[in-house]
Amino acid sequence: DMDIEDPFELAGLYRGVPLTERGADDPTGLDIVFLYRRPILDWWAEGEDTLEHLIRHLVVHEIGHHFGLSDDDMEAIEAKAEEESQRVQPGA
Repeated sequence: DMDIEDPFELAGLYRGVPLTERGADDPTGLDIVFLYRRPILDWWAEGEDTLEHLIRHLVVHEIGHHFGLSDDDMEAIEAKAEEESQRVQPGA
């Protein structure tokens, strides 16, 4: 359904209705964010990013879908979080 070649490429998934698509009186089900361990560990083992960075990226992205944010919005939030992390922990 998601048109991906390899299911191990999917590290996170938001299932629900974004807030921007809900009406005031819409009964909604439970919104869920899934993080998939195997793809996350594969990405971590193959790359230079820390596990913390990968998890932060996935959580921001999937929660961003819940709030109806665009990919550009989510990238800006991640950049700001990284900047703040560097400010608080220089050399991290």
